[in-house]
Amino acid sequence: MRVAELRTLISRFAEPLWNSTRDLLPIVGTVGVFQLFVFQQPLENVGQMISGLVLVIAGLTLFVVGLEVGLFPVGAQLAHDFAKKGSVPWLIAFAFALGFGTTFAEPALIAVAGKAAELAVVDDRGVEHEAMQQSYAFTLRITVAIAVGCALVAGVLRIILGWPLHFFIMGGYILVMLLTPFAPGTIIGVAYDSGGVTTSTITVPLTTALGVGLASSIKGRSPLLDGFGLIAFASLTPIIFVLLMGILWS
Repeated sequence: MRVAELRTLISRFAEPLWNSTRDLLPIVGTVGVFQLFVFQQPLENVGQMISGLVLVIAGLTLFVVGLEVGLFPVGAQLAHDFAKKGSVPWLIAFAFALGFGTTFAEPALIAVAGKAAELAVVDDRGVEHEAMQQSYAFTLRITVAIAVGCALVAGVLRIILGWPLHFFIMGGYILVMLLTPFAPGTIIGVAYDSGGVTTSTITVPLTTALGVGLASSIKGRSPLLDGFGLIAFASLTPIIFVLLMGILWS
């Protein structure tokens, strides 16, 4: 590797590395202060914790660089290509597939669905059934993934047609409030959390790139005013869909 290429590589990673370290400092500081002044006990496995922290910083840095190099450009390019092609049905199909695929593979959703299944699927003796747990977790993931797919379809149509964002958001939360009293108590917390876990490491970058790229490619649309808002849709619709799932299953 030549010196110029090495310098370029270092400069590409230097700023994200510093940003990742800076972002973790408040967490480290909080743990340190409480450990020193509240718990006043020595930490166990200090070496393991430090090595884990280093791995977290390295992972965050690589993730941020990967977004900038790969996911954001890909999402924006695909949105631009669909807008240039002028095929609304294909764009809608792509938006649904993107929302469904990224959400179904979302690590945060997998973790929440698994934990919800462990607590929800218990027989009268308190014995957990693995097959039923897997079915519950899979159904929950499918439901949330379909919800996010529908959210991206609605968001894409909003950008194309210029519909106001706030009407969708207000109407969606009114529907959430209307559905909540009829849903089983055991599903309400899961439904509300499902909206948050969908907007995580995989879904957010591609969703943002799709919205901004599409708004940038359509004449008369503002990337700032019209390109954002898809993530709000992706956070709202899973709540509605999971509440409906609970009502239908009860």
